[in-house]
Amino acid sequence: MPRSPSPSSSPPRGGGDESPTVAKRDSSVRKARRVIDLVPKLVIEVLRDGAAQARSHVHQGEVCRIGTHSSNHLVLSDPAVSRFHCKLTRDGSIWRVEDNGSLNGTMLDGVRIRHAELAAEGVLVVGDCRLCVRPVEGTDEVSLPNTRAFGSIVGASVAMRKLFAVLEKVAASDINVLLAGESGTGKELVAAEIVQRGPRAEQPFVIVDCGAISPSLVESELFGHVRGAFTGADRDRVGAFEAAEGGTLFLDEVGELPIGLQPKLLRALEAREIRRLGETRARKVNVRVIAATNRDLEREINRGRFREDLYFRLAVMNVRVPSLRERIDDLPLLVRSFVGSLRSERGDLFTPQVLAELAEHDWPGNVRELRNYVERTVVLQEPQPAGKRLVGAPAGIDVRIPFKIAKDAAVDAFERGYVTVLLDDAAGNVSRAARNGGMDRMYLHRLIQKHGLRNRDQDVD
Repeated sequence: MPRSPSPSSSPPRGGGDESPTVAKRDSSVRKARRVIDLVPKLVIEVLRDGAAQARSHVHQGEVCRIGTHSSNHLVLSDPAVSRFHCKLTRDGSIWRVEDNGSLNGTMLDGVRIRHAELAAEGVLVVGDCRLCVRPVEGTDEVSLPNTRAFGSIVGASVAMRKLFAVLEKVAASDINVLLAGESGTGKELVAAEIVQRGPRAEQPFVIVDCGAISPSLVESELFGHVRGAFTGADRDRVGAFEAAEGGTLFLDEVGELPIGLQPKLLRALEAREIRRLGETRARKVNVRVIAATNRDLEREINRGRFREDLYFRLAVMNVRVPSLRERIDDLPLLVRSFVGSLRSERGDLFTPQVLAELAEHDWPGNVRELRNYVERTVVLQEPQPAGKRLVGAPAGIDVRIPFKIAKDAAVDAFERGYVTVLLDDAAGNVSRAARNGGMDRMYLHRLIQKHGLRNRDQDVD
């Protein structure tokens, strides 16, 4: 997990002869200043929803969830709609539509999609419901903290300031938190900062990586076992819940938990008690749980791979950690931070030209990938191309990026390139392109929507 430098290694905020009193006062002034941001807004006209009457819904916020479950922002009554059917997410100046693995799918302007970009307005069909969606200019303002760090987490972009504003409130509470975000965004670091500012700061902080434990050992890891509970259990063992007594348990990659174990975790959260493997006596526990995942758990619920009741028990507060692509303005600040944490004086390696080139990179590994890049550059004492491969590795392969991230990026790049050439060869005619490529026409439409490609001419059969 990428980590920013500790406060002791941060660059000084003022002159070297500044007194502690003045520094403290200036810091308070900086903290008091706020940044104003407009809240994005959507107007959704529900034209058809089973027997329900047509209605209008106005949504304010970065994410609008649609489905039949009462926790969605727009709740539909049509039985053909899934519990967490789809969502609209603000990405910079545009809105994106994403299907959550729904049973009957999501259509945008007549095309079935998984991911797609919303134009000036669009018509969504979810199940048997028909929705007219129109983004409008937000007028409501939100005040954001004008700060460049939250403990050891650095960032001055609007996305990070919004995150800091939420974390300030979350840290002061004692509720369970679910941190969502791509791999490498720093979710473990966020969890640590929440704990350090919370009421359990002086108590144990226990980390369990649910994705790195054999499924047969996860229950013992969480709840412990007694001697003889299973082959190899030659002594009693305290589980993570007991080890974190009075403090915080961080469940990293909680989406990887086997479905059979999820009811036991749910009971532990609801009853605040656990039973060691091989033991009948229940033990009371007092633990705050912070969970993290890079999976879309609402999608996993629709697919039957994650329990809905467990999701809501974990996500009392749902916090999304932005990807590096969403906060690319923070790149120079992050680079300086990582150079400082390495106790290096070679910040001059990262010239404006180098930083501009780095800003063009997709950073599929997020902040973790950026930190690895900075470390390579400092060690080799010269700027390195982003995504530079190891000597002897096949072209295009960077083994510093996790396999799943690298694979997904390679598949996306292939799809985008293939479909682009296919459409060019067919002069933009989707039907002809599908025939030439030996693929289903609707599947080609989905790829076009997924990658934001536009055919030049009308689609004529």
